[in-house]
Amino acid sequence: MQLGKGRAYIIDKLPRQPVQGHRCRICLRKRSRARPASQLCLAQAQSLDYKQAGVDIDAGAELVRRIQKLNPSIGGFSGLVPFGDSFLVAGTDGVGTKLKLAFDMQTHDTIGIDLVAMSVNDIITSGAKPMFFLDYFATAKLDVDVAESVVKGIVEGCRQSDCALLGGETAEMPGLYQPGEYDVAGFAVGSVKQDRVIDGKQIQEGDVLLALPSSGLHSNGFSLVRKVVEVSGKSLQDPAPWGGAGTLGHALLEPTLIYVKRLLALTDAVHVKGCVHITGGGFTENLPRVMPKGLACRVQTSSWEWPPLFQWLQQVGSRNLHVDSANM
Repeated sequence: MQLGKGRAYIIDKLPRQPVQGHRCRICLRKRSRARPASQLCLAQAQSLDYKQAGVDIDAGAELVRRIQKLNPSIGGFSGLVPFGDSFLVAGTDGVGTKLKLAFDMQTHDTIGIDLVAMSVNDIITSGAKPMFFLDYFATAKLDVDVAESVVKGIVEGCRQSDCALLGGETAEMPGLYQPGEYDVAGFAVGSVKQDRVIDGKQIQEGDVLLALPSSGLHSNGFSLVRKVVEVSGKSLQDPAPWGGAGTLGHALLEPTLIYVKRLLALTDAVHVKGCVHITGGGFTENLPRVMPKGLACRVQTSSWEWPPLFQWLQQVGSRNLHVDSANM
């Protein structure tokens, strides 16, 4: 799923070969050395994928294509609007079905960190520094304690991102949500000088691909992860099956890593030419969004350290569901 502690890879003039994976922060710069990254797995035939788990990535891509016909300027990880000698950079996202685990675990104080992370990690791919964040919290019947816990996480996410929480909207909508459940959405705005925008246009053959470490599963892929947990026979309250500290549920709820300070420090130190936030769609859907035409990445799939959580999900998914390992 995520790339872990990154190793550098060469950018070559190649056909765009499918390279599968899940969330990581990817940076491109000239030749350098970096740390090893986590395991990427090769696909197996006739196995369970995200579509069979209820998430149709192809349908999502088709919707984006149709929206681009209505508004050709969209398609990046964030939107840019000229503002003096800078661009205002905006992005929006949610947390997805990771919320289901939060409901089951009755743990709500980290969901807000995920919410902030998913938006600010998008806008920093342009080199933008987050300025402020807004949230939307919707539920059938407001539980003040739960909502406060979620907002505490949002405040912490904004602190980690060095941005202001300006406010948000709380919507109580009886009949629209199941009792005890809620949904959240977030909106981040940042800025970057027009001469410092990271857009991938300068990427060339011989440049190096870096992967920054992930904290865990982050906030994508949980429709498939929940199916794997379901067939494992394990409870979310059980100890982590790979022998780690804490419960399985808390390992799955580990908050999404916020890359703001890491990436901005990197852009100050070296010339970052392109940046990709690997979320839904993995490598094959996200890397091409920043690569110039005619270039592709050569990735050494044997060079990642594979965290125990990912090993467990792969083993259980492959054994009980024939999960396509490219989705793991």
